[in-house]
Amino acid sequence: MADKHYLIFDLGASNGRALVAHFDGRAFTMEEVHRFENRPVRAGETLYWDVLRLYSEVQIGLQSAVHRFRDIESLAIDTWGVDFGFIDRKGRLICNPVHYRDERRNSLTTELFSIIPEEEIFRLTGMFTISIMGIFNMYALAKDDATELRHAYKYLMMPDIFNYFLTGKVANEYTNATTSDMYNQRERKWEERILDKLGVPPSIFSEAVLPGTRIGKVQKSVCAELSVPSIPIVVPATHDTASAETGIPVKDVDRNWAWLSMGTWIVSGMKTAQPILDTGTLHGGFGNEGDSEGKSFLARNITGLWIAQQCREKWMLDTGKKITWEEIVAASEQAPVLGAFIDVDDPRFGQVQADMPGVVREYCVKTGQKAPYGMAEVARCVYESLVMKFRRSFEEMMRLTGKRIELLHLVGGGSNHRLLCQWTADCMRVPVVAGPSETTAVGNLLMQLKGTGEICSLEEGRDTVIRSFRLRHHEPRKGEKWDDAYNRYTRLFQRTME
Repeated sequence: MADKHYLIFDLGASNGRALVAHFDGRAFTMEEVHRFENRPVRAGETLYWDVLRLYSEVQIGLQSAVHRFRDIESLAIDTWGVDFGFIDRKGRLICNPVHYRDERRNSLTTELFSIIPEEEIFRLTGMFTISIMGIFNMYALAKDDATELRHAYKYLMMPDIFNYFLTGKVANEYTNATTSDMYNQRERKWEERILDKLGVPPSIFSEAVLPGTRIGKVQKSVCAELSVPSIPIVVPATHDTASAETGIPVKDVDRNWAWLSMGTWIVSGMKTAQPILDTGTLHGGFGNEGDSEGKSFLARNITGLWIAQQCREKWMLDTGKKITWEEIVAASEQAPVLGAFIDVDDPRFGQVQADMPGVVREYCVKTGQKAPYGMAEVARCVYESLVMKFRRSFEEMMRLTGKRIELLHLVGGGSNHRLLCQWTADCMRVPVVAGPSETTAVGNLLMQLKGTGEICSLEEGRDTVIRSFRLRHHEPRKGEKWDDAYNRYTRLFQRTME
């Protein structure tokens, strides 16, 4: 059959892309047609998303795609989670959405927990209760008697806003709704016990639709303005983490598998039939996120390759030359094995640091270890510390779920790091499948294929992923050194990780 074309918009917190997928009925390829930056804007005391500029970039991406491929079957948009805006009764956006790093919303955790205890929020929603979640912004707006909330007719999360601009249709999507901390995953509805305590009317929320739902077409006014056809719009798993989980090329669904989405931040995850709501989940830093089938996965956020990225910036500044990731990895391979470790989730490693290698060295000295020096030793320390954190996270996850991991999928940009993948297999003592790196976009596409009837199930879609990418397999190598090192790592950071 001739290729069919699908338009994917994948918006992250720092940049966005439009890609066109070419699907021949069995496999697919992707090409980028537009890329743009996503910069927040501070106005007065508030940090906002520049939503109208982002929408203009979506329009440019749509025009670029149509200019090259007139026969686009559908389009779908995924973004980050937690953030939202409102429209009034005349359908006008009332205010720019507030950014999840806004100081005001992040300063109210203690105050909100005095009204709705943290344990109650978790019991009702199953989600993380950290200050970037949507509930904290909603509380800030309610506390301030904000104009946008007083005049709100409908609540729209970030991807919902773009879909509304394109279609004129109001819809909330399930996976992104779960990131609000106002949605009950077990009962699959907005949680009125929380909304009541916030003083927020339930009427502004719409019933959450599942990924793969076709919500409409590009409306006539947009078609006329952009000179584009009326393309069907499908909602994918609009939360990018859930979209990444959707795109994982799982071959044997009956096998106990888990995954790592490896980028600047790393998410460890495992699929569950129901949200796990015991206090160990909450206090262990885990949360339950909605998936593309209306179920849940247990997840934990880990400070990821950000640390290595910050180190690289310092090394390039010091040397005055560009240093490639290949050079860093090759150097790390020559450094002493399993020397010193850091707890990558210590707050200092999640911050912007002018001298991250120095911070790593200082931390090692402070914890009674021999400090790593030079690019090779510091890089190896960071990478091996990440592997230790992976094992720690998954050991706790196995305890919470009662399942032993039999296979680990590594996806995202970090899955291209062959050494890190092999070390993960060695330390975890489980087989690792690495790739693809573009899993979020892949998950977006799979829900479009489902929404347009090209596939009947997620399992069928994942088969197309396996046929479309060359995946790498890493078998664990024998040896006790990782177990011994992990025991040392655990003793070093037992107090901070409890």
